[in-house]
Amino acid sequence: MTKWEGKQVVMIGAARQGIALSRYLASQGARVILNDRRSDEELNSVREELASDRITWVTGAHPLEILTGTDLVCLSGGVPLSLPIVEEATRRNIPLSNDSQIFLEAVPCPVIGITGSSGKTTTTALVGEIARQHYALRKPASRIWVGGNIGNPLIQDIDQIQAEDIAVMELSSFQLEIMTRSPGIAAILNLTPNHLDRHISMAQYVSAKSHILTHQSPADMAVLNRDDPRVRELYPEVKGRQITFGINPPHNKQDATYFKRGKLYLQASGQVAKIVRLDQINLRGTHNLYNVLAAIAISAAAAFSLQAIYEGIIAFEGVPHRLEFVREWGGAAWYNDSIATSPERTMAALRAFDEPIVLLAGGRDKDLPWQDLADLIRQKVDHLVLFGEAADLIRQTLGETEVGERPMTVDRCDSLEEAVSQAAERVSPGDVVLLSPGGTSFDEFIDFEDRGKRFKQWVKELS
Repeated sequence: MTKWEGKQVVMIGAARQGIALSRYLASQGARVILNDRRSDEELNSVREELASDRITWVTGAHPLEILTGTDLVCLSGGVPLSLPIVEEATRRNIPLSNDSQIFLEAVPCPVIGITGSSGKTTTTALVGEIARQHYALRKPASRIWVGGNIGNPLIQDIDQIQAEDIAVMELSSFQLEIMTRSPGIAAILNLTPNHLDRHISMAQYVSAKSHILTHQSPADMAVLNRDDPRVRELYPEVKGRQITFGINPPHNKQDATYFKRGKLYLQASGQVAKIVRLDQINLRGTHNLYNVLAAIAISAAAAFSLQAIYEGIIAFEGVPHRLEFVREWGGAAWYNDSIATSPERTMAALRAFDEPIVLLAGGRDKDLPWQDLADLIRQKVDHLVLFGEAADLIRQTLGETEVGERPMTVDRCDSLEEAVSQAAERVSPGDVVLLSPGGTSFDEFIDFEDRGKRFKQWVKELS
């Protein structure tokens, strides 16, 4: 464990992760320079919250002189490696780190790490629920810590975590790309195009994700999606044991989970156990079937009991902003899927419904391909309401529609609030109204949670 007393650390980015890590490092005796391009006025409330004689604020720019005498540069999740101050730190051989890396270096308990292009939040939350079921019966004094890229950065809880606890972390490609530690149980759910505005190429994106496996030991466990060709290419990266998940049974007796005749199974150590029926799962869509199969595999890797796995699955109602039912209005069911920040995730949401769909899509583009989503919209969406920066791009990709073809209407709105009002005019009894943007929230909102909360507010205000 690193001794921080007297170390100088530059923390770039005063967002959630940067704030939590700055507070921790200062409490450990480090001299922290918290640097953010936003102005003092924009950061006033955060500065008051982090008032400490061990934290020096540098705002409005990223001046290179703050690197003088610096022992470590830490990055919040949204800070790119191409930022000039980060490139200069690398040139000076100043190590880079982040809250997740430092957490893994300091945490005394076992850690489950989960990454992937989609499904991370649902799977992480579900594994957390299964862990609670398991530990409630066997180690009631132990605590389950769920966080990372979901919820709170776990570094803020590090002083409370005990050796008998367990931590379940969601890890993003932004966090993984500079990490030199891997969790003892590491899961990769899938690898599809995402964040190419940040990683430039799919190869760089996959490389960042693969770091969750790179630093494992022979005693560790990898959980991988055998139905995903890009994930299968990472099999040689596995240092220890492996369990896979997928729809169809594996071709051999390898440890695995699978789906067969309406039931989900676990095959491990040469034995096969039925875990749960599909109709007992409170999550819609094939993508969520994969998430549950992954959670079973991860839970098996962690040696959670079969009873805890079953109880956790049937008790789990999903996570906010992921196909979250909001209300019935106008005879239609309104759903919040704000967490869908890529076209791939919007496609998964559309496939979860057989009802006529009014789709709200848009936000900020991540340099991802939209054509496959446009094709699916033509198959499944009756009314399309576009909003935000990506609206014109989506409309252009969709092309012109003929009378009688889907989508029957395409509306262009400047804001999500306007899009909700427009959807309310298009809705008919029996419809599903679905916010599943396909783009990020940063053109109008702080994050996808803020976008989802505002959407729910506006939907509940409909009268």
